[in-house]
Amino acid sequence: MTADITASGLQEAGAVLAAESVRFASFGWMRGTSGNLSVVLSRDPLRLAVTASGHDKGELTAADVVLVDGQGTAVNGGRPSAEAELHARVAALTGAGAVVHVHTVASVAMGHRQPGGIVFKDLEMLKGVGQPAHDVEVTLPVIGNSQDMKVLGDRLEAARDPRMPAVVVAGHGLYAWGADPRQARHHTEVVEWLLELELTRR
Repeated sequence: MTADITASGLQEAGAVLAAESVRFASFGWMRGTSGNLSVVLSRDPLRLAVTASGHDKGELTAADVVLVDGQGTAVNGGRPSAEAELHARVAALTGAGAVVHVHTVASVAMGHRQPGGIVFKDLEMLKGVGQPAHDVEVTLPVIGNSQDMKVLGDRLEAARDPRMPAVVVAGHGLYAWGADPRQARHHTEVVEWLLELELTRR
């Protein structure tokens, strides 16, 4: 472990992420081994606990996380999610303390239907992402997918709207973030609700 992050601190973060994973998996948002979550453990240098690659997200334990640096590279061994680099990029770019990535039907479907972004307005649920319920339009960005996390990170940075703590990756899924795992969870659930509403309207 690095000097400022203990094994017990990493395990504690792992327990939090395991509980969040079970919740999302129960909704069908992390089928198979899909999806990944992270929590920031330090800012300087940037260090995150990221769910390990290849694990069923409904069966994670506190040990199923990997400590990564600001480039998403494992610090002390282990195999983090292939998207750990993007988690680190989001944390650095937005100041988020936790990032959630889920594969939902609504996010993929709406990303295909509205590749230029998904506009929401006049909905009480917008309060759940810190926006007024009326008279303001908020756009959820949609970006093209890539297996290159640097490319994907550049697209996210160029497209993101600071008013919306989330982005849809076309053909892939939803990324959402917050100050801590609880807020990231709430943002994920709220944005997914908005996406499901738009899907049923069309």
